[in-house]
Amino acid sequence: MKTFLVPVDFSPVTEDVIGNAIAFARAFGGKATLLHVVQPPVVATTEYALPVEIIQEALDVTEKSAREKLDRYAAMFREAGLQAEPKVLIGPPVRHILEEAGRCQADYIIIGSHGHGRLYDFLVGSTASGIIKRARCGIVILPTGEKNG
Repeated sequence: MKTFLVPVDFSPVTEDVIGNAIAFARAFGGKATLLHVVQPPVVATTEYALPVEIIQEALDVTEKSAREKLDRYAAMFREAGLQAEPKVLIGPPVRHILEEAGRCQADYIIIGSHGHGRLYDFLVGSTASGIIKRARCGIVILPTGEKNG
């Protein structure tokens, strides 16, 4: 049985990622871990920092919403007769995706690419790029279908 780690960020490519992950899991008799990583807000200065309670409340709401969405995607796997474990983590996406890949002993990571372009990736970084550089398993990257520089 193959194990697929499916990190999603709920961007427009997510539906394609889930559909392809179901197809891969069905074809290989596999199971999936569906993962969303909530990235905490970055506070640049203490002068304009929000109170900790407000930041925690925002994280709680975001985490709850992510769990609900992942539960709906997990139900799609179950309807297809497949196993899927939804999981939400908080922190840096690349690190958590790679750690979860190790934990669940993923054979493949199936991830979407935003296709922001080279300048965006240079300035901000790319989760898919970070995964490609450090993953110890196979990777399937699905493009958005849009062409952006």
